[in-house]
Amino acid sequence: MAGCQTTQGPQTTGALPLAPPDRSDAEWRRDVDTYGPQYRANPGDVNVAMRYAQALRATGMRAQAVAVLERLSIQNPHNKAVLGEYGRALAQAGNYDQALEVLERAHSPDQPDWRILSAQGAVLDQLGRHAEAQRYYLTALKIVPDESSVLSNLGLSYALSKDLPNAETTLRRAALHPPVDPRVRQNLALVVGLQGRFAEAEDIARADLPPDQAAANVAYLRQLLAERKAGPARKQTARAAGGPS
Repeated sequence: MAGCQTTQGPQTTGALPLAPPDRSDAEWRRDVDTYGPQYRANPGDVNVAMRYAQALRATGMRAQAVAVLERLSIQNPHNKAVLGEYGRALAQAGNYDQALEVLERAHSPDQPDWRILSAQGAVLDQLGRHAEAQRYYLTALKIVPDESSVLSNLGLSYALSKDLPNAETTLRRAALHPPVDPRVRQNLALVVGLQGRFAEAEDIARADLPPDQAAANVAYLRQLLAERKAGPARKQTARAAGGPS
């Protein structure tokens, strides 16, 4: 599933809160150059270390970001902002089990943080624990009912668990509340296309993609659905011929 075309076809865009805020590559590289020397001069400065780690994550240096935040979390074991950033960095680096443990420490039931709840849901989705993930998203939505990033993650989680009608309804809700990340509409286009409504899916995709790329995504979805339908038919033919089941 995807918001962008790849050589293998569309891929899931992923949970929105795990990545750093959207800025240009040049801006993030400037932050690396700005905060790197400041961090090396004073690694205990929480604000500088967090800004540096975020810039590292955004420029693809995820292992370095984890190292910076690990050191900072040891120095500040009760700082929930630090733990939250560390947990997201671990998740983005693929260390899901450790990310869950850190995010749990970043969250207080008496002072719930919807961003942490959404990040926990995103990690659980990566681990294939979709029903659990959806409970975290729904808890977050009790705090921020119209937050598009949480609605988008919930919709994507429904899609991953093959509940396409609920996925579509939730992603449509997410797309109603600006500012809307373009990945929200691309996931909506994907879910609509997976239900066989290709023209509608292409119209949605065109809002953010060039026409040829939107058409390529929809062509891939057509191929994917055709292969899924052909799979059971081939199995039935094999059984009728006495072949393997």
